[in-house]
Amino acid sequence: MRTEAGDGAGTGPVLDVLVLGGGPAGRALAGACAGHGLRTALADPAPDRPWDATYCAWPEELPADLPGSAVAARPRARAVLPGGTARDLGAYAVLDTAGLRDHLDSRLGAVTVLTGRADAGDVRRTGDRYRIALRSAGGGSGGPAGGGRGNAGPAGAGSGSAAGTGSGSADPAGTGSGGAAATGSAGAAAPVVDAALVVDATGAPSRLRPPPGPATEQTAYGVVVGEDAARPVVAPGEAVFMDWRSPAPAPAPGWTDWPTFLYAVPYGDGTVLLEETSLARRPGLPLAELRERLAARLAGLGVPVPGDAPVERVRFPVDSPRAAAHPVPFGAATPLVHPATGFSVAPALQLAPAVAAVLARRLPDGPDAAAAAVAALLWSPSARMVHRLRRHGLRTVLDLPARLVPGFFDAFFAGRSGRAFLTGRDDLGGTLAGMAGVFRAAPAPVKGHMLRSAVRFHPVG
Repeated sequence: MRTEAGDGAGTGPVLDVLVLGGGPAGRALAGACAGHGLRTALADPAPDRPWDATYCAWPEELPADLPGSAVAARPRARAVLPGGTARDLGAYAVLDTAGLRDHLDSRLGAVTVLTGRADAGDVRRTGDRYRIALRSAGGGSGGPAGGGRGNAGPAGAGSGSAAGTGSGSADPAGTGSGGAAATGSAGAAAPVVDAALVVDATGAPSRLRPPPGPATEQTAYGVVVGEDAARPVVAPGEAVFMDWRSPAPAPAPGWTDWPTFLYAVPYGDGTVLLEETSLARRPGLPLAELRERLAARLAGLGVPVPGDAPVERVRFPVDSPRAAAHPVPFGAATPLVHPATGFSVAPALQLAPAVAAVLARRLPDGPDAAAAAVAALLWSPSARMVHRLRRHGLRTVLDLPARLVPGFFDAFFAGRSGRAFLTGRDDLGGTLAGMAGVFRAAPAPVKGHMLRSAVRFHPVG
């Protein structure tokens, strides 16, 4: 059943579910909820704005029913260690952004699409009902600060909302994307919406849950060049997950000592993204320095970069704790973000149907029962422990002296057990095996730091 939002006073029909954030996570869940007969609306500051993000994934984490049109390339990924040794990481997937968008929009036919956003103070609960005062799209930023792409490789922002800013006016026919009804535009009075449940799919950092202090961030700066120009970096049919070789023979004045790596993925259309990436740092390594490092690296490799080459800028938090149950968090907001890769889109696509089924089953029992059931689905005991172990691994890297970070990743990629750490958000055995494999392969100085970090690990919380 298609619903319409209220007339500004919250007097319209009460929605079952309002999803805040129209990125891949939000659209996937909204479509799945409508498919279960729930009266569903999707709110985003710019619902018709094309996505300019790059989304990548490990193929085993993608839903089985994802159409081929949603995947642009299936290269084999490799890692390059500081000494130049390459290690094969296996199959990789680069998503076709437009194809993925079309696939998700095709499921929004019964979803009301609203132009607007909400911050923490705009969502209020009274009894078993939420009232959400959406802000007009012209009233502020339309996405997480610094977002330039959603979830690409080790520096993917993992955002659950559309990147960037803009008015997001509905199209002339008023149908929005994929035939869904759209309401509101820049300059118009944004609606007040009543809903039984609110889903926070606004990305990372979440609009509804701003971080309390400085976050550990992944940052990156990239350019898009032709595949022939990129050949000194990445061969046809390949992706470079991490190249830890130094970007220049000697650091330029003003550079920090924190190591960075090159990330390179083909788009499947004859172009390649080349990106200088800082895995994690608090605060994030400045984009200006990453731009300089990338320019130095590519110049040294003989890769020409046209003056009008498209640019990608990335900044997003990677050390977020699990979010509270209300409003229901999903996608990067929950967070599904892997702290070592930034990936969150594939898990969100895979989990959306199950979350929608739980909401349809438990929402008649009230929002508390529905939220608790979603939390239990997303965060099983094994998933909670894997999340803690991943965050612990990230803190271990942050505590390493900069000179030891490349050696840590040399050990990380020494065996195939490293991939188990990168996939399987509830695979506790695989995660533990991956971490044990890193420890066995690590040189003595790195082992010492890992042992000291292990003493500080807390298995609960």
